[in-house]
This record gives sequence, C-alpha cells and structure tokens, in this order.
Amino acid sequence: MKKICFIVLAGVVLLLSAFTISKTIDWKIKDGYSIKFSGNGAEGKFEKIKGSISFDENDLSGSKFSLNVEVESIATGNWLKNRHARGDNWFDAEKYPNINFVSTRFTKTNNGYLVVGNLTMHGVQKEITIPFTFVNNIFKSTFSVNRMDYKIGTMEGMSKKVSNQIKLTVSIPVTKI
Repeated sequence: MKKICFIVLAGVVLLLSAFTISKTIDWKIKDGYSIKFSGNGAEGKFEKIKGSISFDENDLSGSKFSLNVEVESIATGNWLKNRHARGDNWFDAEKYPNINFVSTRFTKTNNGYLVVGNLTMHGVQKEITIPFTFVNNIFKSTFSVNRMDYKIGTMEGMSKKVSNQIKLTVSIPVTKI
C-alpha cells in the first residue's frame, strides 16, 4: 500500500512539475522593433537587436529576457556622428561590439511590470530596473541610463555637451514561438 501511494504521489509531483515548466511562454522578436535614444546632443537609434524572451504575465517566476544590441547598428542620421559614436571615445564598437541585458527578476506593478537585470555596455555591467508594459504582444519601455556610469564618452571637449542622462525608448513586438 505504501508503495502504491508513493508511486501515485511521485506521478502527481511529476505531472505538476511538467505543467509548471510548460507554462513559460517563449517569444520571438518580430521586425518593426525600435530602440531609440535621446538626450541633449545625442539622438538616434540602434537598428539590430537579437535575443530570447520567455514571459508569462500570469507567472513571472519563469520569465527571462536575454537581449543583445549590436553597437555597430547605431544610426544617428549623420554618418560623422555614427562614426564618432562607434569610435573608441564613445561606444568603442570594435572592442565592445554588443550591449547586453539579462534579466534576474520581474515584478508586476499597477502600470505594468518592472524587470531587474544586468545591463552591460562598454565593458561595464550594472544592475538596473526597467519599467515596461506588455500589450498586444508588444513590450514597451521608457527609461534612462547615465552614460558616465558605463564610461561612454568623457566630460571634456564636445563630449561635455552631451547629456549624462540618456533616455531610451524601446518597442519590441513579439510573436509566440
């Protein structure tokens, strides 16, 4: 009798575990995404993003963002600014070709969600909290980063004319995998 109860209990545990694991929803980034940045003296966008997204509005515990932005894809609307932004005084695209964000936890808020994770830019990794919404299969967020925290640019010459706080506006449409 004990053996039968153990087998039934083990089967129920495995079934519930499989159900919990299968609840995570994986998403594919669709075309039409945008990553725009703005600040005094700096405006433009990044045109290439890759990554993996697992997100379930009803169970945030299994959610995960792992996003990669290609620095070389920076587009300011001016070829000279693009070249400077990619150069070693700013993003140094040759040495640091990617900007990465990897989530560590999610929280639901009255206005949407917060994702906490590690943002790595220009060889510097910092934990940040990003507010976002998820409506009609589109992740949207507006937040700021301090470029000096990531050693991007300097406070000398023309660089000091660029805001330290850079506003990022992100829109990522997705489809279920």
